[in-house]
Amino acid sequence: MKRAIEDKKLKVSFYNPRDFADNAYKRIDRPPYAGGPGMVIQAEPVIKAIAKAKGKKNAKIIFLSPSGKQFTNSYASSVAKKYKDMIIVSGRYEGIDARVKKVFKMEEVSVGPFVLTGGELPAMLIIDVVARQIPGILGNLGSLEESRTASPDVYTRPEKFVYKGKAYKVPKILLSGDHTKIEAWKQKRKGI
Repeated sequence: MKRAIEDKKLKVSFYNPRDFADNAYKRIDRPPYAGGPGMVIQAEPVIKAIAKAKGKKNAKIIFLSPSGKQFTNSYASSVAKKYKDMIIVSGRYEGIDARVKKVFKMEEVSVGPFVLTGGELPAMLIIDVVARQIPGILGNLGSLEESRTASPDVYTRPEKFVYKGKAYKVPKILLSGDHTKIEAWKQKRKGI
């Protein structure tokens, strides 16, 4: 990612809703209506941050939510092909006031069947997976594992090593030079 940003193939910007707070303490969290544990991030500062990030761009807006659509490589590929700009709305605490989702057209996305303390890690994960889909980021698009037959097991030199008296070898098929058999082996290992 660092190299992609330095090479200007990718730009990542951050918009902190606190910068759009209308109080001296830059506070943007409040207790939820109807009670309950935790705090909720107010809608207005988040809306202002999204509006600033979006400007006049036709950006894909992703709202991170444990109950959203499952994020996948194919979803990332679709977003990378359709949009030049992407905005990821990432919350904390109990979440973000739901009215934000009514102001902008956005899609709720989840990175997995679990809940984290904040949206920073899912946002980084999404940036990484989508960036891999952009030509030039990986250097070689053939490196996209999802677009080729890749075994979950890979090997490199040396061909054999010994650890605690036990020998560990590269599977003979990979040393054969028979690409048809190697592809069949990879598919079998991948479970295709």
